[in-house]
Amino acid sequence: MVNRRSAWLWGFIIPALLLLAWQVVCQTQLAPPSILPAPSLVLATLKSMAASGEMAQAVGATATRLLWGFFFGALAGTLLGALCGASALVRNLADPLVQALRSVPSLAWVPLLILWLGIFESSKITLIAIGVFFPVYLNLMSGIANVDRKLIEVGRVHGYSRLARLLRIQLPAALPAYVTGLRGGLGLGWMFVAAAELLGATNGLGFILDDGEQTGRPERVIAAILLFGLCGKITDSFMAEAAKRLVAWQDTVRN
Repeated sequence: MVNRRSAWLWGFIIPALLLLAWQVVCQTQLAPPSILPAPSLVLATLKSMAASGEMAQAVGATATRLLWGFFFGALAGTLLGALCGASALVRNLADPLVQALRSVPSLAWVPLLILWLGIFESSKITLIAIGVFFPVYLNLMSGIANVDRKLIEVGRVHGYSRLARLLRIQLPAALPAYVTGLRGGLGLGWMFVAAAELLGATNGLGFILDDGEQTGRPERVIAAILLFGLCGKITDSFMAEAAKRLVAWQDTVRN
């Protein structure tokens, strides 16, 4: 049986193979350095960014935007998801519109947000919140609406009010789906923050991406992508650990 430590080590196999293939491509000059810089150059760029403080400043700015966007998006998704899941009337009224808006690409929101909120922090945080909202809403709404009807009947037999059934039966039963939605929202939040920072930001990892593209320095672009991936993985790991504790009562194969 694979223990936790060995499972953690297994996760490094594919990145190591990709790094090896990257190094081979650069050494054999299958791709010019202007398109694909060597891993050593990207590492040197990361070290330079860390030494100058640029990395800490960029990660801090991006993480702050993500935190606020995730908070507002998850809050809105939780409230509307709970309402739509608990009430068929609210679901029939609101869900068709939400499902239609869910298909709108992230960049399609940008012109409208700039017109309404300008290019300041509020528009960036709003764009991130939009990305976080949909998976949180969808998972919680579906989780509550699809609770086993037998559990609801048991609550009625015990004299639970509608609110009591929601709080004591439906929400706990929907918790696994909800935490999945939170993790999905966090992942989309990292994607949307990159799109937000490409538009008028003066700091953050998205700004480094744009700066590297504008100045023809692919090593900075790749360094920013790696930082995005690392930060996303770290935050997802914390979220996954919290989710595991919240649903530890589940009798699943994984548990």
